[in-house]
Amino acid sequence: MKQVVHIIRKIDVEREYVKLLQLELDYELATLYDAVKQADGKQKMKSKRRLTEIHHELEMLNGFE
Repeated sequence: MKQVVHIIRKIDVEREYVKLLQLELDYELATLYDAVKQADGKQKMKSKRRLTEIHHELEMLNGFE
């Protein structure tokens, strides 16, 4: 029974983390958009790097379903 509860809690934590990553994805896309508008090369690269990291994390957690 404890294992079932542990698995359910883990699934809930993962779902919340996916939601957080999706919010961060939206934020980072907005940041990238602003950097492109302002021709800020440093921020563009930083945003692209973080977007790649978020994408990989979401793939691992099947967050694109």
